[in-house]
Amino acid sequence: MKPSYVYILASGKNGTLYIGVTNELVKRVYQHKANLVEGFTKRYCVHDLVYYDQFEDIREAIEREEQIKRWKRRWKLQLIEESNPHWRDLYQDVIH
Repeated sequence: MKPSYVYILASGKNGTLYIGVTNELVKRVYQHKANLVEGFTKRYCVHDLVYYDQFEDIREAIEREEQIKRWKRRWKLQLIEESNPHWRDLYQDVIH
């Protein structure tokens, strides 16, 4: 089975957030960064990969995505800052 990912993009530190799920993290984040995805991330310039988590089963990833989307904003910020306290764009890490 191909791994799946839940990811969070941000417009900057403490900025606008977007939460998504994919089985091709590098490709999907590239699409957001290049504004190839119409809608929210393009409209609000939400392009920095600030968090991601890998799952073996797409159903688990979808469940986690839905869970995080229901969270309060401060919980989402805490999740990001636990693994990425400086809100670094992690895209360069995942393409290598």
